[in-house]
Amino acid sequence: MATIAPPGELGSSAPGFHLPATDARAYALADIRGVNGTLVAFICNHCPYVQAIRERLVRDARELTALGVGIAAISSNDAAAYPQDSFENMRRIAVEWSLPFPYLYDDSQQVARAYGAVCTPDFFGYDADLHLRYRGRLDSSGKDARPDAVRELFNAMRAVAAGEPVRAEQHPSIGCSIKWRDRDA
Repeated sequence: MATIAPPGELGSSAPGFHLPATDARAYALADIRGVNGTLVAFICNHCPYVQAIRERLVRDARELTALGVGIAAISSNDAAAYPQDSFENMRRIAVEWSLPFPYLYDDSQQVARAYGAVCTPDFFGYDADLHLRYRGRLDSSGKDARPDAVRELFNAMRAVAAGEPVRAEQHPSIGCSIKWRDRDA
């Protein structure tokens, strides 16, 4: 069943993190912060919603990086319950998809909780001062890529990078729920 992300508290500050990445490095928020904005995307390997948008996400990430937007993707799923989301499989996917951004692993799930992430994909777009300006979906096509789809995330982050206001209406992300680990286990 699909999960819908709640609206973000626009203006809130980006929570910090320090997480291992598929490129054998570890990244903090400061390491991925862009001069004109920062995008934090919660994704995973197995979610059909993420798989459906991956080409468009990579395209938009490449274009946003050129505009001075720093980007990272984070997987917070319980890999014990969902082995396809293991760190080793994340490494494979990062290469297979040619991800143009660090793909980070949130094993403790604390970062996802700090951000309020609820599904994959779930996008958090911040301005240069790390204040939330966009919490919404990638585009208007959802799982079915359409050439006429409005590139909502790209347009919002392009506005952020240019120092312009972001459109007030933001449509929530829809995707698979984050696979939370049983806290009592």
